[in-house]
Amino acid sequence: LEHPGWDPAAGEEFLREALRVLLEDAVRRGTDVTEKVCEWREPRELQDLLDLELRSHGEPTERLLQRCRDVVRYSVKTGHPRFFNQLFSGLDPHALAGRLLTEALNTSQYTFEVAPVFVLMEGVVLAKLRELVGWSSGDGIFAPGGSMCNMYAMNVARFQRFPECRSLGMAALPRLALFTSCDSHYSIQKGAAFLGIGTENVRLVATNERGKMIPEELEKEIQKAKAEGAEPFLVCATCGTTVLGAFDPLGAIADVCERYGLWFHVDAAWGGSALLSSKHRHLLAGIERAHSVTWNPHKMLTVGLQCSAFLLRDTSGLLQRCHGSGATYLFQRDKFYDMSYDTGDKSPQCGRRVDCLKLWLLWKATGTQGLAQRVERAFACSQYLAEEVKRRDGFKLVMEPEFINLCFWFVPPRLRGRESCPDYWPSLGKVAPTIKERMMRKGSMMVGYQPHGTHVNFFRQIVTSPAVTRADLDFFLDEIERLGRDL
Repeated sequence: LEHPGWDPAAGEEFLREALRVLLEDAVRRGTDVTEKVCEWREPRELQDLLDLELRSHGEPTERLLQRCRDVVRYSVKTGHPRFFNQLFSGLDPHALAGRLLTEALNTSQYTFEVAPVFVLMEGVVLAKLRELVGWSSGDGIFAPGGSMCNMYAMNVARFQRFPECRSLGMAALPRLALFTSCDSHYSIQKGAAFLGIGTENVRLVATNERGKMIPEELEKEIQKAKAEGAEPFLVCATCGTTVLGAFDPLGAIADVCERYGLWFHVDAAWGGSALLSSKHRHLLAGIERAHSVTWNPHKMLTVGLQCSAFLLRDTSGLLQRCHGSGATYLFQRDKFYDMSYDTGDKSPQCGRRVDCLKLWLLWKATGTQGLAQRVERAFACSQYLAEEVKRRDGFKLVMEPEFINLCFWFVPPRLRGRESCPDYWPSLGKVAPTIKERMMRKGSMMVGYQPHGTHVNFFRQIVTSPAVTRADLDFFLDEIERLGRDL
């Protein structure tokens, strides 16, 4: 016990070499347009290549470094300019530096005594996000993903309406009902199951042809729920639906919520970053009337996973009252500093990672103006692609994009002009999955696809990375055509 249980010098040397692998393989090659987006292997083959088995004895440094290289080699490079698969992409060096610092400092964001810098930093970043929503005061917390932020909203709204649920549980409450659009994120259904509300008590409101919630249908659903003996308590609107990128009409929905005394939550996980742009923030007109907002800067702002904010207009300490337990081994009442800086009891989590540093450092580097330009560039990329899709033979928009979700079909030559044939749509529905398989096996790029409503499978292309150029967008459409012309 007279000596450390590990060799600090050897550990530092390994870390230095591992950081070299990180910079060379994950950052430099992982964002190089001439490299593959992914090196596809079937699961069983990949299992053998990586040798994932854990053994009783450790391995030498060179073997471990090679394992680091293999991890990078066979992983999907989400920072690659031709990764269009998710609502997040790109690799920002300032945000990455924040992520590395966060991991190195390895603290939990629950008390000022173990996270003094980050408690203060989180407060400043959350206040800035609330300011962009349109609130001069309020509360909030960073949570592990937009799904959890939406669950926060459901839990806080239920507590605000029925505070006895905290001690007595759902048995003491009437049958609850909440409302969201049929195009909303699946986390609303999952949250209802997780919180004991029940998925059958999530009333899905009809949308129009562009995927926007219809306020008149919302009111009908509320009246129907009340007539059936349920107690409406929350409406969740969406700003930037996952597939079509639709923005619900917030002002009209807020009017309905006010008439019925319902909590108004806005899931702006995807579309919230449009608030940074004076040119596009009109898409979220009325968001300042919400009681709570979900916003994921890790999406369009390229902050890196994860960075999800739950924002509250409330200033009465609702988060603390809803979730606090006052554990005396963590939140001692006789601390030598102001305990209001111990914010961990606002969360149902105990250990909570630091998610504010990477956004704060990125914001410091680029400024609000730079973040706005990043948003506007993403819109410009989507508009360019939309025009190209309309111009090219064989490409067909599902609808004109309102946001940066570009939804389209590629129609192979043999299917063109056969729309009236019985097998046209079933055959077209097989095109996107086949092209997706080919691009992944080739490693040239990645893009998502899905069916939606009555529409068969179509591609949903997303550009958020500032590294993407016009050449990448042209390549994207050219590659779709190359991979699918023989189908």
